[in-house]
Amino acid sequence: MIKKNRLKYIVFCWLNITAVFAFVGQVAAQTAEMNTHPDYSVAAYVWPSCHNDHPKGCKLLWPEGMGEWEIIKKATPRFEGHYQPKQPLWGYEMDNDPQVMEKWIDAATRHGVNVFIFDWYWYDEGPFLESCINDGFLKAHNNDKMQFYIMWANHDVKKNYWNVHKYGNDESLLWDATVDWKNFKTIVDRVINQYFVKSNYFKIDGAPVFSIFGLEKFIQSFGTVDEARKALDYFREQVKKYGFPELHIQSIIGGGIPDKTMLKQIEQLGINSMTHYNWGGPHPEDYMTWGRESMERMEKWVEALSVPYFPNASIGWDDTPRFPHKTKKDVVHYNNSPQSFATYLQKAKEYVDARPDLPKLITVFSWNEWIEGGYLLPDMKYGFGYLEAVKEVMLDGKYDRYK
Repeated sequence: MIKKNRLKYIVFCWLNITAVFAFVGQVAAQTAEMNTHPDYSVAAYVWPSCHNDHPKGCKLLWPEGMGEWEIIKKATPRFEGHYQPKQPLWGYEMDNDPQVMEKWIDAATRHGVNVFIFDWYWYDEGPFLESCINDGFLKAHNNDKMQFYIMWANHDVKKNYWNVHKYGNDESLLWDATVDWKNFKTIVDRVINQYFVKSNYFKIDGAPVFSIFGLEKFIQSFGTVDEARKALDYFREQVKKYGFPELHIQSIIGGGIPDKTMLKQIEQLGINSMTHYNWGGPHPEDYMTWGRESMERMEKWVEALSVPYFPNASIGWDDTPRFPHKTKKDVVHYNNSPQSFATYLQKAKEYVDARPDLPKLITVFSWNEWIEGGYLLPDMKYGFGYLEAVKEVMLDGKYDRYK
């Protein structure tokens, strides 16, 4: 009888322990889900240049077959204490490797980054640097954890801009970013069928978001503002044919203060929202000064715009690997740290919190702009410091530290 009761007791204890572990597992899963899908959309730009882009990239820019890692590795310090070359904690990984992308997605979502904005290019009647998103992100087994959208980086490229070691002082045009109607229709069909139809494509009110880097270059493609508007209207019509209620066109502010011509063009083109890629110039040496001046410019834009503005938080600026002539005065380096970045990420959060009628979207410069000195990915200097800063501000609610 004693043995029988002892057996019942053991079974009872085992069932209770199992239930506790199941409950803990459920809570952990719910917590992970909340961390992956918070109320905020923290969207980091992805610069997709670190892979062997064949044939365009390899033939014309980076013959060593590792994309822009070739240039990043060759960077040299320009002054005492200058952190160059940048050294990634995970090594020089290819951004079109799905296993690398899976690691990125896990790290991002654990720390509160839940949207990737992929820089996307179209030159010489075809895509450029598309392998990062097509072969890396879309083939990653865990990409359902991460939303994404496209930023068409429609800017010209001079020969020595992306490889000064190869082209030296040759500033002639390598690629012109203007497109004709035929190419634009191909682009529209491509982005809808390759990206918009994905369940994790980022939408606002059900409308897929498509960002355009250069409005002026877009207008130049079609000759006039009216013709450019017709192109965007065509885009909207095609999107609706696929069952979407609308298309959300976002455009990038390049820097400076509001310009009357641009403000008018935003209205004429029917642009839906604006944001920054990064804070833009001028680039003072002190990060806190850069941030303060950028906030002052942002306030002027918000006051002048007739459409919503989504705030941007930027991580430093150092594009010296591309430009041998640049010196200390061209680098944002004083007070440039994860803690300083958190100060301005918090300000971005407060901005969206103060506008409950708008989506809580914050853009971040950037996920991996090693070549321009702004990246969330872990490196040999700060480790996971920048990602931890995002987590503390966006997920853990530790705001007082940064006020």
